[in-house]
Amino acid sequence: MSALEKQLHLGRLSPRPPLPGGGGQSGSKMRMGPGRKRDFSPVLWSQYFESMEDVVVENDTGKDTFRIYKSGLEGPVLLLLHGGGHSALSWAVFTSAIINRIQCRIVALDLRGHGETKVRNPEDLSAETMSKDVGNVVEALYGDLPPPIMLIGHSMGGAIAVHTAVANLVPSLLGLCMIDVVEGTAMDALNSMQNFLRSRPKTFKSLENAIEWSVKSGQIRNLESARVSMVGQVKQCEGAASPECPKAIVEGIIEEEEEEEEEDEEGGGSVNKRKKEDDTETKKEHLYTWRIELAKTEKYWDGWFRGLSNLFLSCPTPKLLLLAGVDRLDKDLTIGQMQGKFQMQVLPQCGHAVHEDAPDKVAEAVATFLIRHRFTEPIGGFQCVFPAC
Repeated sequence: MSALEKQLHLGRLSPRPPLPGGGGQSGSKMRMGPGRKRDFSPVLWSQYFESMEDVVVENDTGKDTFRIYKSGLEGPVLLLLHGGGHSALSWAVFTSAIINRIQCRIVALDLRGHGETKVRNPEDLSAETMSKDVGNVVEALYGDLPPPIMLIGHSMGGAIAVHTAVANLVPSLLGLCMIDVVEGTAMDALNSMQNFLRSRPKTFKSLENAIEWSVKSGQIRNLESARVSMVGQVKQCEGAASPECPKAIVEGIIEEEEEEEEEDEEGGGSVNKRKKEDDTETKKEHLYTWRIELAKTEKYWDGWFRGLSNLFLSCPTPKLLLLAGVDRLDKDLTIGQMQGKFQMQVLPQCGHAVHEDAPDKVAEAVATFLIRHRFTEPIGGFQCVFPAC
């Protein structure tokens, strides 16, 4: 168990927030009364998933350990792959929504280099390596007779889902779903990705601060999801001399304190006291940083997305594409959609993290897709509304 997880277990957690109006995504639209503050405290994974497991994958060179979160006891397995920089916890609210609509089992996976997964070479984020990871985890979980599995991936995870399907690494694959990832727009966005990453804060003074930033910046528009998801995106700095908290910062503070102490001898005591208080705050403000430095993964970006549209269209299994806007479609997918090669649904008023911003709508779309193809049965009185496209 990581230091961050221990801290969460030791009482810093809030109970799962209520769902206003019965909808998971409605938490982002709550109207707060005068003087009321929104709650940015973190929420534990167990409020949404039934169990957590570390899956050990062995090969000739050693062992890798992959963190998964699970829910459900029967029905097809929905294997959920998160986007770059995120973690399996980004699927938390979606999981509680889908599990109450259809018979299914959820397996949400922390991909290598992300979340709580521990591998020997976390820097290798090539599409080939991560696809093999997915296949290895499925084999470790189910052996030679895996249950029917639908791969669902967001952004980078959507690309990895497609590469996994094309390589036939999940022999029991029954369906494929990509969420807000299209080759054309993804390749265009790569040119500005480094600028976006540089614009993000390097550190956060607390988990609450990280959650608040994610919501106010628009990275995650649903506060409920942000409260559980951001725990998987950031980590606590491991001491002042760690790479995330440079030793120079602390040394600079010490030098300033020594200078102020000299002034104190000359009657500058009050200034010294105030300076030390400010420095203490400075130290506290560098407690959390990103779990993965996405800027260093740039050499893999092209491999994730180039040729993705045709790879997606070539998969023989039933396919679903969920987008935040129809303008994201590229030429190949537009032609494929007109030819009826996949089902598409647009979920407007969402950011890029569609499954976090509108978990109920995404759950409804996935549930309807599975029922339409007779892969599962509805539960709890769920009524399908088949989309036009």
